[in-house]
Amino acid sequence: MSQQPAENKMGTMPVKRLVLTMSLPMMISMLVQALYNVVDSYFVAKLSEDALTAVGMAFPFQNLMIAVSVGTGVGINALLSRSLGAKDQDSVDRAAENGVLLGLLSALVFTVAALVFAEPFFLLQNATPEIARDGAAYLRICGGLSVGIFMEITFERLLQATGRTFYSMITQGVGALINIIMDPVLIFGLGPFPHMGVAGAAAATVLGQIVAAILALVFNITSNPDINPRLKGFRPNGHIIRQIYSVGVPTIVLNSISSIMTFGMNLILVGFSSTAVAVFNVYFKLQSFVFMPIFGLNNGLVPIVSYNFGARKKARLVGAVRFGVVLAVCIMLAGLAVIQLFAAPILGLFEASDAMLRIGVPALRTISLCFVFAGFNVICTSAFQALGHGVLSMVISIVRQLVVLLPAAFLLSLTGVLDAVWWAFPIAEVAAVVLSALFLLRTYRQVVAPLDSAD
Repeated sequence: MSQQPAENKMGTMPVKRLVLTMSLPMMISMLVQALYNVVDSYFVAKLSEDALTAVGMAFPFQNLMIAVSVGTGVGINALLSRSLGAKDQDSVDRAAENGVLLGLLSALVFTVAALVFAEPFFLLQNATPEIARDGAAYLRICGGLSVGIFMEITFERLLQATGRTFYSMITQGVGALINIIMDPVLIFGLGPFPHMGVAGAAAATVLGQIVAAILALVFNITSNPDINPRLKGFRPNGHIIRQIYSVGVPTIVLNSISSIMTFGMNLILVGFSSTAVAVFNVYFKLQSFVFMPIFGLNNGLVPIVSYNFGARKKARLVGAVRFGVVLAVCIMLAGLAVIQLFAAPILGLFEASDAMLRIGVPALRTISLCFVFAGFNVICTSAFQALGHGVLSMVISIVRQLVVLLPAAFLLSLTGVLDAVWWAFPIAEVAAVVLSALFLLRTYRQVVAPLDSAD
């Protein structure tokens, strides 16, 4: 009886209202997440430019952690929601049990990697001894306590998959709020707390993640009766794990590719100046304000599409994706307008020098042109993931970031004009739009069209 309300909501609520109900809490929480990412850099920038560089150079490793945790969570979400739609309670429970195990094992791997390879990771990027020292201290904390982010995301995905995105919003919001409050306290040593510098930003981050993970676990135990995992007699289920990773691995690869792209872009840009590298890393902080709401929309759409795919409700599935595209494009257009109009004041938040403003303003205005196309691409990604075709999302991301963006940026750099390099981003996004549209048409014909059209 407890399972019925969530099924009715995702299976019968008017589609537009359902998408907003499921997505708005996630969009709000993701905006808060974006805020505390920017707050980290805002306070670290006040220490020194080297400190800001150290945090920026940690991005590829951190992004890899996020990629694995989010990718695994997407796989859990898709399988669990699809099983709910098909009324397969055993698969629901097994997905939750094995998903938590995968999160713990992933956290263990990254903990060891961070503790052993933190400093070599920075030296590999030709960091100065000071930057390598600060960066390694930052990474040992963020990676050494990665259990926080892995468990936070895993438990939140269990809430999202059963339609309880409000609880997920609370956990993410609380974690982000703790991070925002503790950032200046631990970085600068306010009150009784020690002055930790760059390491303080890492400590504030993991503290927020661990608290959010505990809160999400409590919500699952007390307020998520749709899932009934059992610890007694639990054994890893190879079939369930393969199903999770059939969607999760392409998503992991998809999100990991940006680490490779960032590393490659840094190598290209450092040929112009270190300021160009700084501008590029600041862009990644700023663009999260635009992309995070879209990712929240993505998180809300995946269980809706998965559920209605499992329930064979074609009209609802198509309606959800179509409405998601409209919302995503509108959000992206708003983000484009803000950056075009306020690029200089936004860069000023990061103590930008005159040289950084001269490089950064045209860079942000050019790169942000890709927003026009990115909304459609992200929603296509969520549709492919929810329908069990996450590999298509991986192919699109590889083509956009590795096959088109990096080669285009390198070729444009040969002109000797830095402003030309930034055009690689909109060029790559246009290529991704074409590929997304082709894949979406093929997926509709092969997977969606055969479903019953009746609601």
